[in-house]
Amino acid sequence: MLHTMLDAWSSFALSPFAPARASSGGTFTADRYHGDARSLRYKLFVPGGHGDDPLPLVVMLHGGGQDADDFALGTGMNELAQEAGYLVAYPEQPADANWSRCWNWFDDGHHQRGRGEPALIAGVVRKVMAEHAVDRTRVYVAGLSAGGAMAVILGRTYPDLFAAVGCHSGLAYGSATDHYGAMLAMRDGAAAPAPVRGNAPSGVPTIVFHGDQDSTVHPNNSAGVIQQTIDAYTAQTPRGRLALSLSQERGEMAGRGFTRHVHKSPAGNILAEHWTLDGVGHAWCGGNRRGSYTEAGGPDASREMLRFFLRHQCTGARDALDPVEPEVAVQPG
Repeated sequence: MLHTMLDAWSSFALSPFAPARASSGGTFTADRYHGDARSLRYKLFVPGGHGDDPLPLVVMLHGGGQDADDFALGTGMNELAQEAGYLVAYPEQPADANWSRCWNWFDDGHHQRGRGEPALIAGVVRKVMAEHAVDRTRVYVAGLSAGGAMAVILGRTYPDLFAAVGCHSGLAYGSATDHYGAMLAMRDGAAAPAPVRGNAPSGVPTIVFHGDQDSTVHPNNSAGVIQQTIDAYTAQTPRGRLALSLSQERGEMAGRGFTRHVHKSPAGNILAEHWTLDGVGHAWCGGNRRGSYTEAGGPDASREMLRFFLRHQCTGARDALDPVEPEVAVQPG
């Protein structure tokens, strides 16, 4: 019955999509990070023609049933990376860690720093940093569906490593701690975002996209992601004196309407953007239809995420390459 319940999430059955090819002048190669508990395969796009200067790094986390090639093809992120000059890493969830290849965002064993999948993905980032010229102040993470939920977890657990987070059709940190809770959150929206602890880090800037016709992950979950970011920010301000301003925009791009809410600090810095996409289901907006779970029309989520990311730098990045606590083994969900 559990597998039947999860079909709505993990029906990302792979079609015979052509592997994503490296953009002109760039390379797209496979590698593996070996952690204390297990290893993780990933692919890395390195743009060509950008010299030896340190480049930003974007970590892209696929949805259930997808892999690096499919996700790169559907999002078009490698083409943008070649154009703008940044690296892209695509960690891959193996089937022996989750039968549908979802990231285990709903398992409490993967909600903490130094444990489970957050530690593995952070290890991939550190490996890429050690082997390539990476601007350590400009490392970002984004994902779709289960990958979006895991991206949010990484922003919460490694704010010293990631300067900003992109979540497409995902859920807030702590939305579920088991499979049954995951299905309830996906179906109805999480009742409330996990509370922010008093010693929580300042909110990592976050951009969220969600289709208003998503029947796999309820659109209400996107509001929870934004609220957590705001709560984490205000928890660090003296009695909430640094209130955020909110603006709303209605617009249309590539034949698809959208509503965008922007939350700014008193200094005018954007902390969070919330895009609600008219008529879009469970799919990456502005994507390439040759990849799975994409919506070709509407705002280009990849390009908008990149725009948002490059506005932000990580103030704690100097510690990002320091040795980390040993990983704690977590049984697959």
